Amino acid sequence: MGGLGRLMMTAGTLILLFVAYQLWGTGLQEAHSQDTLGTQFEQVLAQSRNTSTTRMSTSTTVPGGTGPITVVPAPVAPNLPLPAYGDPVAHISIPRIGITRTVVEGVTVPQLARGPGHYPESPLPGQKGNVAIAGHRTTYGQPFHNVDKLQPGDQILTKTVQGDFVYVVDSLEIVQPNDVAILEDKGDNRLTLIACHPKYSLSQRIIVHATLEGEAAPAIAGQDKLREKAGKTGGSTDNLAEGDSVQRSVDGSGLSGKRSSRTPAILWGLAAAGVWLATWLAQTAIRRRNRARTGGTPGRGRRLLAWSPYVVGLPIFLVALYVFFENFGRLLPGNY
Repeated sequence: MGGLGRLMMTAGTLILLFVAYQLWGTGLQEAHSQDTLGTQFEQVLAQSRNTSTTRMSTSTTVPGGTGPITVVPAPVAPNLPLPAYGDPVAHISIPRIGITRTVVEGVTVPQLARGPGHYPESPLPGQKGNVAIAGHRTTYGQPFHNVDKLQPGDQILTKTVQGDFVYVVDSLEIVQPNDVAILEDKGDNRLTLIACHPKYSLSQRIIVHATLEGEAAPAIAGQDKLREKAGKTGGSTDNLAEGDSVQRSVDGSGLSGKRSSRTPAILWGLAAAGVWLATWLAQTAIRRRNRARTGGTPGRGRRLLAWSPYVVGLPIFLVALYVFFENFGRLLPGNY
C-alpha cells in the first residue's frame, strides 16, 4: 500500500507539473520566439524603407484603443518582399487588452507556438479583403487570452512593410471549429481574429471582427499566386507539388493542430525516468553505506551527504522532463 501511495503521489505531481508547463512553461518558448521574430521584422522594415518608399499612415488613438482616427496614405513601394512561411509579417497591438506581438506567417502548431499566426491564404494586414489571424488563449504566451473583453469601437493597430493600419472592432461571435465561413471574403476590408473558446477548451472558437479605417493597400507583386497556392496546400507553400489540396477549416491546420511522432516523447520520457532512477539508486546506496559504517543513526554530515545525488540529478531530471513535456504536448489533440 505504501508503494502504491507513493506511485500515485508521483503521478499526481507529474500531472500538476505538466499543467504548469502548459500554462506557463510554454510562455518561455513563445517569449524567446517573439524576441527573435521582433528583431527579424525590424530588419525587414529597415530593408524595405531603404530600398523604396512604403505606404505609411498616421493615426491618433486614446488609451484603451478608442477615439478619433486620422489615416494619411502615402505612395506604395513597387518592390516589397513576399511573405515566406515562418517569417514575421506584421506587428499587432491591441491597447484595450494590453498586448503587442509579432505575427508569424502560418497557422500550424509550430508557428502558433511562436506567436499569433497569419493565414497565408488571406491578405496581409492593411490589404484589401479579409485578413485572418489566429492565436492561443491559454498556452504559448496566451496572446489572445482576453480577446473576449474587446468591445465595438476598440482599436487594433497593425504594422507591415506597407505601413501602419488601424482596425476598429465591430463585433464578436462564437462559432463551431469547422465554420470556414469566417475566412471568406466579405467584400469589405476587415481583420478576423480567431482563438479557442471558452478558455481551456477547444469546443468552440471566438471570433473578433474589425473593419479597416482608411484606404487599403494593394497586394504585393506575386502575392495573389502565393495565396492561391497556400489555399490549396493548407497554408504551407514549402516543398509541395502543384495541385496538392487539403480541406481548410478553422481547426484543420491551426489551433487544434497535428499530432507528431511518438518516438521523441517516449525517448525523453525514458531519459527523465532513467535520470530519476539513477539519482534514487545513488541516494539509496549512500544511505545504506552510511548505516553500515555507523552501525546506527548516521550523523548530520552523513545524512546531508546521502541527499547529494539529488543536488546533481534534480536539475538534469527537470531539463529532461521539460523536453519530454514539450514532445508529449504535441501528441495531444490540441493546444488551447
